[in-house]
Amino acid sequence: MRRYFAVRGGAGDVAEPDVNTKPQDNLYLAVNSEWLSKAEIPADRTSTGVNSELDIRIEDRMMKDFANIAAGKEEMPKVRDFDKAIALYKIAKAFVKRDADGARPIQNDLQKILDLNNFTDFKQNAAKLFIGPYALPVVYDVDADMKNTDVNVLYFGGPGTFLPDTTTYQTSDAKKLLDILQKQSINLLMMAGLGKTEAKTYVESALAFDQKLSKVVKSTEEWSDYAAIYNPVSYADFIAKFKSFDMADFLDQILPVKPDRVIVMEPRFLEHAEELINEQNFDEIKGWMLVKYINNVAKYLSQEFREAAFPFDQAISGTPKMPSQIKQAYRLANGAFDEVVGIYYGQKYFGAEAKHDVEDMIHKMLKVYEERIKSNDWLSEDTKKKAIVKLNALVLKIGYPEKIEEIYDLLQVDPAKSLYENEAAMATVRTRYEMNKLTKPVDRSVWLMPGNLNNACYDPQRNDLTFPAGILQKPFYDIHQSRGANYGGIGATIGHEVSHAFDNSGAKFDEHGDMNNWWTKEDFAEFNKRVGQMVDIFDGLQYGPAKVNGKQVVGENIADLAGLACAVQAGKNDGVDLKDLFENYARSWMQKQRPEAIKTEVQVDVHAPQPTRVNIPVQCQDAFYEAFDVKPEDGMWLDPEDRITIW
Repeated sequence: MRRYFAVRGGAGDVAEPDVNTKPQDNLYLAVNSEWLSKAEIPADRTSTGVNSELDIRIEDRMMKDFANIAAGKEEMPKVRDFDKAIALYKIAKAFVKRDADGARPIQNDLQKILDLNNFTDFKQNAAKLFIGPYALPVVYDVDADMKNTDVNVLYFGGPGTFLPDTTTYQTSDAKKLLDILQKQSINLLMMAGLGKTEAKTYVESALAFDQKLSKVVKSTEEWSDYAAIYNPVSYADFIAKFKSFDMADFLDQILPVKPDRVIVMEPRFLEHAEELINEQNFDEIKGWMLVKYINNVAKYLSQEFREAAFPFDQAISGTPKMPSQIKQAYRLANGAFDEVVGIYYGQKYFGAEAKHDVEDMIHKMLKVYEERIKSNDWLSEDTKKKAIVKLNALVLKIGYPEKIEEIYDLLQVDPAKSLYENEAAMATVRTRYEMNKLTKPVDRSVWLMPGNLNNACYDPQRNDLTFPAGILQKPFYDIHQSRGANYGGIGATIGHEVSHAFDNSGAKFDEHGDMNNWWTKEDFAEFNKRVGQMVDIFDGLQYGPAKVNGKQVVGENIADLAGLACAVQAGKNDGVDLKDLFENYARSWMQKQRPEAIKTEVQVDVHAPQPTRVNIPVQCQDAFYEAFDVKPEDGMWLDPEDRITIW
């Protein structure tokens, strides 16, 4: 076993504050312990920290603006479709009406499931249900063909399980969580008008079907292998997998054209589809659809329904208190019209000067990345040239989009209808819009994230980087804070996202976003060896009540490592204080979480928990040892041969 297992992540436990910690022993604790020892998690949240504080700052701004605009105290912004977001907000916050309506708004749609008497009924109505506000035991999406990203294709997969991940079913918490869901679902169905015996039977059937799904659908670790979702199957071969269910008729009804082939994201699910979707399982399928439906729609109904649907979420996240009514109203409106709301946010809160400064930083980071590729000592010259071509082809999306996607023009809000009826109608419009993309070219101008989101991303199929206005603020970025702090914050984030173009998934896509092996066999073998080192150094790392799965989080960890390395190099080039850089890097991942939330995150997230993302990337930077005079006897020391360099 390699020495770094004794010291990976530094001395001490990043889940336990220690104000006496030195940065040479544990950088994360040295920077954040004082805050950690005093921080309190808000009752309606799963965690607190830098990202939570930014999320709250954005939400507080927007909730205040929504309230003023809805009350007529501020003018309606000149952003197309923003008035629809305000209209939905007004409907959502009308809790007197929502409470008076009770379960009435869902009765017609609920009855459509209850009226399914047998498998023949299910087959005849499945397409209409799929287009409507229901979950079916099959999933379809339309997205760019991973091998020809100019055209859209049909993707097929399995549904989500009741528990957060297939691995959750193997934990000691599984029975307790499923018991809570069972009790909650019976209660919700009874509140909707079903008798207790009937509700109990439906829920038991649902849980039986969910158990079967949990043995077949992918885990988060499997989903983290992005390229593995690309499994083209001819239309005829795909249809032939379904004997009991008439999939050809179903697709005829939901699609604008008959596809030549289907991209199967979950081959194992397809192989088991017939044994899952058949006449013998009809009662279980019906029960499963009912449980999915009633738990999904409760949030659109009365306060009584909201509270009745909270115990399961509470058990998963550990959150003591549900969001206030007014907060929920804003979140529903923001969720339905996120791109529109994000454009408003970007225009109001993100200036042209800041955008120009961030663009300058990104270009400097890209230049550093190019230099690092050129000086790389394990890549062949041919692969280096192709990597630089891909780097130079990156498209930058900064702040907020210039145009609004067509879907927001199609969504309508009717003040005369209930919140549920509006949400159900919009869900139908979204599904039709999604399926109709099959006849349209890929729109590369579409943003994957709205402008008011505190996040960033790389899209391998468009080879673009998105940095919403929401993340471009302190401590990640501020035009008035030190350049060193900015490199440790947004600089490392920029480098992180660029690195995704060359991580274990991004490395399989070329400059156009097409899945194309542009590496030599020898280069890819060496790359995978280094990927293995990243798996090993994180695998089993203890954080609170959970252990990190190194394979599941390796792509994000590669990006963290490379992103920080590039930020350090760019900072050196700009002559910044590297202590300042490293300290703000540690500060930017500051977080305190509820134990239940940690368990769930480790099961479902392809990112390692935030505190664990600080010390290991830092330990691999020679500049850190120089900046803080770290010695072999210090907790942050890694022997030079154990420090991992990928880019």
